[in-house]
Amino acid sequence: MDLDIVFFGTSGSMPTAHRAPSALLVRRGGERLLFDCAEGTQRQMLRSSVGLVELREIFLTHFHADHFLGLPGMLKTFALRGRELPITIYGPAGLSELFGDLRRVFGRLTYPYELVTLRPGDVLGRDDYRIEAFAPNHGRNAVGYALVEEPRPGRFDQDAAEGLRIPIGPERGALQRGETVTLADGRLITPDSVVGEARPGRKVVLAGDTAPAASVVEASQGADLLVHEATFAEEERERAQETLHSTAAQAAEVARDAEVTLLALTHLSSRYFGPEIAEEARAIFPETVVPRDFDVVEVPFGERGSPKLVKGGASGRRVDSGPPEPVTISEETR
Repeated sequence: MDLDIVFFGTSGSMPTAHRAPSALLVRRGGERLLFDCAEGTQRQMLRSSVGLVELREIFLTHFHADHFLGLPGMLKTFALRGRELPITIYGPAGLSELFGDLRRVFGRLTYPYELVTLRPGDVLGRDDYRIEAFAPNHGRNAVGYALVEEPRPGRFDQDAAEGLRIPIGPERGALQRGETVTLADGRLITPDSVVGEARPGRKVVLAGDTAPAASVVEASQGADLLVHEATFAEEERERAQETLHSTAAQAAEVARDAEVTLLALTHLSSRYFGPEIAEEARAIFPETVVPRDFDVVEVPFGERGSPKLVKGGASGRRVDSGPPEPVTISEETR
């Protein structure tokens, strides 16, 4: 099953000519999960190869304006298109109060919506994965999200099955599901006879805005991809501390301590272009990328390779880029 992250907004508190404020889309199979919805998000989606899809779920990390201002306009656009499909919006404590105010902006909708308040430690269970809410360090009413897939069955050994004369059919399917089967000749076959050890699922962590925190390290442990803010460079460490944000170096330390595979830095202050942030982080954690708007990070299963940045992957121009390669100014400012 394909899994990737589309970056619609990679700027900090305000948009720049090349970066919109915070928004990213997780695509997993046929699912589309939007995380944060800053000003202009629906236009970013319309400009991309993704389009303004009929989202079923939107997740907010916190209620600073640069993370939700695009939501009322998007909800109204859905209504103007005659949408009837329900939508669920998740967020930290204060979500209902926020919508009490936003209702005066978007008015009557043509479809039902549900508000679900999440607190650190809450888990949303799905068929074969879960979404875990955790506490970043960005004030009381903020949550980060970890998408964690369940382990997958081990590989089915066709040669072993042939050697045991297991017929092609439902018996093999049952064994791959972990069930013991009885063959027509009376033999009892257990799954471990033909199925290898379980294979780990993937893990993607979206920390939202946060100062460096042990809670983020814990939530990100062993992740295939950590998306972490890097609002400032080290020269502004004091400013980062005052505003509960991170420097690129601090984000890299989180990634290193959590032993993640790839770090993607976002939420850059308008004073930076990207290469200086990448250089600072890579001095500590080499497997770092700094996506721009419409870039995509693909997250394959571990046995198929490591996550990689695809520049312009959602804008119709794909240029594969492995994570450790240096980023030049011309690449970052295209």
